[in-house]
Amino acid sequence: MDPRIACLADLLVNYSCGVKRGEKLLVEVNGFAPLPLVDEIIRIATRKGAFVFYEFRHDRLLRTFLQHASEQQIKAQAKVPLYQMRDMDCYIGVRGSDNVAELADVPSRQNQLYARHYRRPVHLRERLSNTRWVVLRYPNPSMAQAARQPLARFESFYFDVCTMDYPKMSRAMNPLKRLMDRTDEVVIKAPGTDLRFSIKGLPGIKCAGEMNIPDGECFTAPVRTSIEGTVRFNAGSLQEGTVFGDINLTFRKGKVVAAEAGAQTKKLNEVLDRDTGARYVGEFALGFNPYITETMLDILFDEKIAGSFHMALGNAYDECDNGNKSSLHWDLIQIQTPKRGGGEIWFDGTLIRKNGSFVPKSLQGLNPENLK
Repeated sequence: MDPRIACLADLLVNYSCGVKRGEKLLVEVNGFAPLPLVDEIIRIATRKGAFVFYEFRHDRLLRTFLQHASEQQIKAQAKVPLYQMRDMDCYIGVRGSDNVAELADVPSRQNQLYARHYRRPVHLRERLSNTRWVVLRYPNPSMAQAARQPLARFESFYFDVCTMDYPKMSRAMNPLKRLMDRTDEVVIKAPGTDLRFSIKGLPGIKCAGEMNIPDGECFTAPVRTSIEGTVRFNAGSLQEGTVFGDINLTFRKGKVVAAEAGAQTKKLNEVLDRDTGARYVGEFALGFNPYITETMLDILFDEKIAGSFHMALGNAYDECDNGNKSSLHWDLIQIQTPKRGGGEIWFDGTLIRKNGSFVPKSLQGLNPENLK
């Protein structure tokens, strides 16, 4: 057994989920590559005295199903998983798809139905609210290629990121959480971006390895109808098998009233038109994982890029609920490092971050040189 895999499995079971004797743990794996990690997770959790359940999924099978299924057949897919999820205390989801574009030719309507009838009830409602959960992606050639690295080099990077000192990161986040808790107005300025909104009354939530691996963000949510202005998300994004480049959005009273993504503009607006909540924002977060500096079209990594912020179109999390509900939760990222054009984030008239680096002394512990 690769000791790095054993270390990661121990982190997931004992730190992220805190699995206890007698509790029920569901391990869900997508693809064949993650099996060594899942094998170790099962071994550790079972020896602790937990009741472990495991499910195998594959995007190739999901593609075939969605290309041919009726709405009633899609609805039926959620019945057993929803019942199972309601019975779980903990959930670990390990993704290892060989082809991130496997679902690219699934019709938009079918993706919308699957999001509405499966993802929303099983994951956005039940799992997020009622289990201790963590999700991650396992390194494979597809993932290394997206990161533009040889596989061996990427694996070293992956395990450095995923097994970093998350308790240290958690302690460094405390001043940022307290600041978010008392902030009203947020102003963001960058190339293509002039945005303002309120986060008054909505708490800051620390993310330091308990729900996502890798981790490194503190999130809140905007007051639902407060966002005004324009924003350019410059990190690229993968959504339902489609790769988007820069995404430009214009907000009025919290709603996206104009959305442009070059050749993918039509697809972008199809995603945003799936339900009322998809054109509103359910999350605003600052990312600061010191090991993640470049995009790789994997949201669990990209949204944690040091010097970035992201906003999620669609559903808000229960921990920070601004009232927006949707079958969509799509994180879009802007990187504000000098290499990407820089930018500024202001809280109630105070400059919080400039060109990707935290400015106030109390927050400088989250800058890369202090977190590594």
